[in-house]
Amino acid sequence: MERRNFLQNLMLSLGAAGVGGCSAPQCKTLSGGRQKSLPNIVFILADDMGYGDVQAYNPQSKIPTPNLNLLAQQGICFTDAHSGSAVCTPTRYGLLTGRYCWRSRLKSGVLFPPNDEPLIDDDRLTVAGMLKKYNYNTACIGKWHLGIGWGRDAQGKVDFNKPINHGPTDVGFDEYFGVAASLDMIPYTFLHNHKLAQPVTETQPRLNFPKYVRQGPKAKDFDPGKVLDTLTGKAVDYIERSAPKSEPFFLYFPLTAPHKPVWPEDRFKNSTKQGPYGDFVHQVDWSVGQVMKALDKMGVADDTLVVYSSDNGSYMFRKKENEPDHVDKPEIQGFKPSNHRPNGRLRGTKADIWEAGHRIPFIVRWPGVAQADTRNDSTICLTDFFATCSEITGYAKPSNVGEDSFSLLPIIEGSAKDIDRPPVIHHSVNGTFALRDGRWKMVFSNGSGGREKPRGKPFQKPYTLFDLKNDPTESTDVIAQYPAIAQRLEKKLKAIMDNGGSK
Repeated sequence: MERRNFLQNLMLSLGAAGVGGCSAPQCKTLSGGRQKSLPNIVFILADDMGYGDVQAYNPQSKIPTPNLNLLAQQGICFTDAHSGSAVCTPTRYGLLTGRYCWRSRLKSGVLFPPNDEPLIDDDRLTVAGMLKKYNYNTACIGKWHLGIGWGRDAQGKVDFNKPINHGPTDVGFDEYFGVAASLDMIPYTFLHNHKLAQPVTETQPRLNFPKYVRQGPKAKDFDPGKVLDTLTGKAVDYIERSAPKSEPFFLYFPLTAPHKPVWPEDRFKNSTKQGPYGDFVHQVDWSVGQVMKALDKMGVADDTLVVYSSDNGSYMFRKKENEPDHVDKPEIQGFKPSNHRPNGRLRGTKADIWEAGHRIPFIVRWPGVAQADTRNDSTICLTDFFATCSEITGYAKPSNVGEDSFSLLPIIEGSAKDIDRPPVIHHSVNGTFALRDGRWKMVFSNGSGGREKPRGKPFQKPYTLFDLKNDPTESTDVIAQYPAIAQRLEKKLKAIMDNGGSK
């Protein structure tokens, strides 16, 4: 299929609206003579996969990722993409709402069941809700971690076996199947729309790393080692059910891996020689391959925008070469560089304000629109997904919707190498801010804001400034050499925080 300018085609097809029962602005004839408006959209979000876990980003990686490599060859690899936060919950909020999570009530950390009231307000439009305005069928299959409205008993205590009253199907998704939060958090059971797939009747004992889980209520047949397979099967089933319909579909597929517990399915054990973590990354790649095969099987791959990314960096530490690591002993949470660099050469880990905390793989495949086998070094954020979908559909985004989101469509369709985007804000687990503007990154703390020592505190000086063009590993603080730049960046951060949106 020849590459096309999507927006030009969209405008040319306005006259086709309503033909063959298609009411959205762009209609195209598919196999069998049926017509379909706008592309299907599949967003696959890995959980804690580092920048260096994917061979397309880290050719030295010994962990095979053939399906992700193929996806990268068929689309665009963004090399300077960032999650909205260095941890789970706030990134997911930003992805679905196009708004930085620190503008919500959650200023640091993540949500923990059962005291995890729903984070997305009822009047907050999500990307799923926006797409429904254009007749999309929408589904979330996987890890939610944005708060659940748990049922309660007569005394007001959470009862996990009661129907939930607020979840993904209350914020724009037509259907949901998955787990409430991270796979190491209670309750250990699947949720299906507003019900538990199975009641919790047993207690899961606490396990140590790599199969780390907390003690808590569990369904009888719930097996953490089978969860990723189950979710992948549900995602494939959704594609097979949705592809024949006249309406387009949006599948949000947030995986549970390679987040802890590191629990690959038996057939992947010892498949990488990089310990259970390597085997788990290998299984994630398999899951991506299953989704790609389902799109091919149903004949909709050419009509589907696929995005693959991660919610933050890897939690695996960098060990010294003379230290034992995860390959030597699976219970060790870290690799020596000669074995594997989960976050590449980036500084820090998940949770940190350093680049390893939030610089992530971000791959876009859209046949006929995104030029295959290309790389783009624009600084972007997962919050930009909302505005990208808005421009694809033609939705006129109000100023109080997707406030920190900017469309990537000009880059995807090839009409621009970069977008006119304000600086990206980074945020760590303890609420530390950093601002990225071009080559410059300024950290507004006296530490990592996460796991690397010193941890520091938000807005405690001395601040640091890095020239990422010449120093991508953040090894040299240059704030003393460039005080004027530091002052300018501090003003920009304050303006973005005070404005209620990035402008």
